[in-house]
Amino acid sequence: MTVFPALPGAPVADRRPETATFHGVTLHDDYGWLRAENWQEAMREPDKLPEDIKEYLNAENAYYEKAMAGTEALQETLVAEMRGRIKEDDSSVPLKHGPFSYATRYTEGAEHPLYVRTPRDGGAEDVLLDVNAEAAPHDYFVLGAAAMSPDHKMLAWKADTNGSEFYAMRFRDLASGEDTDTVIADVGAVAWADPQTLFYVRVDENHRPNKVFRHALGSDPADDVLVYEEKDQRYYVGVSRMRSGAYVAIGTGMNDENEVWVIPTDAPQSDPQVIEPRSTGIEYDVDHQEDHFLILTNADDALDFKIVTAPVATPSRAHWVDLVPHQAGRMIVGLSVYKHWTIWMEREDALPRICYAPAGDIAAKQVIDFAEEAYSLGSDPSPEYETNAFRFTYSSPTTPAQTWDYDLATGERVLRKTKEIPSGHDPADYVTRRIMATSHDGAEVPVTVLYRRDTPLDGTAPCLLYGYGSYGASMPASFSTNRLSLVDRGFIYVIAHVRGGEEKGRAWYEDAKFGRKVNTFHDFVAVAEALIAEDFTGKGRIVIQGGSAGGLLVGAVLNMRPDLLAGAIADVPFVDVLNTILDETLPLTPGEWSQWGNPIESREAFDDIRGYSPYDNVTAQDYPAMLVTAGVSDPRVTYWEPAKWVAKLRVTKTDDNVLMLKTNMTSGHFGKSGRFAMLEDAARSYAFALKAVGAV
Repeated sequence: MTVFPALPGAPVADRRPETATFHGVTLHDDYGWLRAENWQEAMREPDKLPEDIKEYLNAENAYYEKAMAGTEALQETLVAEMRGRIKEDDSSVPLKHGPFSYATRYTEGAEHPLYVRTPRDGGAEDVLLDVNAEAAPHDYFVLGAAAMSPDHKMLAWKADTNGSEFYAMRFRDLASGEDTDTVIADVGAVAWADPQTLFYVRVDENHRPNKVFRHALGSDPADDVLVYEEKDQRYYVGVSRMRSGAYVAIGTGMNDENEVWVIPTDAPQSDPQVIEPRSTGIEYDVDHQEDHFLILTNADDALDFKIVTAPVATPSRAHWVDLVPHQAGRMIVGLSVYKHWTIWMEREDALPRICYAPAGDIAAKQVIDFAEEAYSLGSDPSPEYETNAFRFTYSSPTTPAQTWDYDLATGERVLRKTKEIPSGHDPADYVTRRIMATSHDGAEVPVTVLYRRDTPLDGTAPCLLYGYGSYGASMPASFSTNRLSLVDRGFIYVIAHVRGGEEKGRAWYEDAKFGRKVNTFHDFVAVAEALIAEDFTGKGRIVIQGGSAGGLLVGAVLNMRPDLLAGAIADVPFVDVLNTILDETLPLTPGEWSQWGNPIESREAFDDIRGYSPYDNVTAQDYPAMLVTAGVSDPRVTYWEPAKWVAKLRVTKTDDNVLMLKTNMTSGHFGKSGRFAMLEDAARSYAFALKAVGAV
C-alpha cells in the first residue's frame, strides 16, 4: 500500500534535449535548459530568473503545497514544540578580551541576537550591533564576520541579504554607535592588523575568494592595496589574525592542499612571506608562539596529522621539528596556541578529546575526556594570548550543550552554562547508543543511535537515518532540541558516520575519494541493514536525510536500495555530479577535482562519477516518497541540480509515491534565516517523515 501517494497534476518539465561529448561518450540531457544562462545575475537578484524556469519552479512549489496539505496543523505544532525548547531571552557566557567582556544576547521574540559588551570587571552593557534592526528591511539576513579592531573602537561587520553569500562589509564606530560611510561589496574573510589597518578577501564574479586587499580606515576602498592574488582557480583564499596579535595569516588552498603566508602586524605594509610553498597533497595550519610557529600538518606521511615547531626566522619545512608526533588512527583535528600553553583536539574511533601541555613540554600532556558512549566536543579558546583560561562545550544526543571553563594551570573545571530547555527535558528519558555496522568490504562503520527509553525495539519503530560523508567533515554526536519532536513520536534517530568523514581518522576520508566514493553509499546501506537486523527499525520504515553533499549520498542510495526506505529528504542535494564537475565555470568546481577527480581530463574519473551520479543513474524502478529542496540564490549547489533530478525522476520512476520539489525563491543554501524562521524548515522535514511512515 502506498503510504504517501502522489497527487494528480504533478508538474512535468519540458524535454529540450541537449548533448555533449567527452572522451568519446555522448551525454544526453533533457533538462539542461533549467540552468539559466544568467544564473550569476539571478543568484544576486532571484527575480531575474528567466520566466520559463521561474514558472516551472513555481509550479513545483504549488504542487508541494497541495501534496503537503493536511499537515499544516502538524507543522504548526512541531514549530511550537521546537520553539518551546528555545530559551527566548538567552545569552552566551561572556568572554573576556582586553578591557571588555563580550557576549551575544537574545531578547524575547527576537530572530537575531544583540552583540554586547561590558567592562571586563563589570559595569553597564553596551549594545554594539542589534542584528534585528539591521535585518528588519530584509526577507533574508545572515550576519557574517563581526571583527573587533585591536583597540576595541571599531567593528567591521558584514551581511548577506539574499542567501547568495555575497557579503557587504561596513564599519561601526563604537563611540558613536553609527556606521561610517564606507561599504565594501563581495567580502570574504576579514582580519585586523592594527587599529587603522584591515585585510579582507574579495570574492570574484564566479564566487571564488581569490584576492586579499589592505584597507586603511577612512580611505576610499577604491584605493585599497591588492596584497595577494591567487591565480590557481582551484584555490580559495582566507585571512585571519593570529591569537598572539603578531601576525596576519593569508591562507590559500583547496580541500587537500594549501599554503600560508604571513604579514607582521607591526609592519602591515610589508609583503607577505610564505611559510612553506605549496606542494601536492601537503596541508598545514600555522599559529604563533613567541619565537616560533606551531604548525599542524600531514607532511612526512603524517596521514592523521602531527604538530611541529619552526623558528619564526626560518619557518620553512626544512626546519620543522616534531612536537606531537603522528599516530595512526588518532586524528589531530585542531590546534589552539597560547603564550604558555599548547592545546589540541584529537579524535579516535569517532570520539573527540582535548589535550594540552605547557609550551614546549609535551611530556607533561594532560587530557580532558568524557564517559558517555557518544558525545560531541567543541573548543572556544580565549581570544587572549596570555591566559590560563580555556573554554569548551560538551553535549551528547541526550545531554544539552554545556559550556565549561577550564583552568589549564590547575585543572579546575567550572560549568558556566547548561542549555536551558524551557519546556523541560529529562536526559533519563532517552538512550544514546554507539553501535557498529559492517560494510560491504568489512569496514566497521560507527553509528550513533538516539531513542526514547520507552520506544519498542522490536523492528516496528520508524527511523530517520542521517548522513553526510564528504570533504572529511565529521558528524558530531551532539544534542539537538529539534530532533526530540521526532524521537518523542517514536522515531529512532540515527547518524551514520560513513566514510568520507574523518570520524576514524584521515584514512576514513581518503577511502571515499575518487573511485572509492561508492564506499560512502555502501556504508550507509550497511547501517540501514544493521538497524533492521538489530530490530531498531524495519524494512520500509526508514526515512533517510542528507543535505548538499549529503544529498548526493541520499540520491545514490535511492538508486541502489530504494526497497529499504519509506521516504527520503534531500536538502539542496548535490545530485547532478557529472555535469557539475565537468563545468569549470561553476563556483566550486575546480576545487572539487581533488575530491572526485577531474572528468574533463581523466576518462577514469569521468567513468567513476558517471557510475554513481544520482541524476545519471535514475532508473525505471519504484522509489519511496521524496521531499527535495533547493534555493535560487544557492552558490554551493545550484538550484537546477535538484530541479533537473526531480524532473527526470518524475517521468522515469514506476511507483505511485509522492515526489515534491520545494524551492526557496528568495534564499540560498541554508534556507530561511532567523532562529525561529529556521524551525519552519525543520517542521516541514519532520512532517514529511511522519507522513511517509504513516504516523499521521
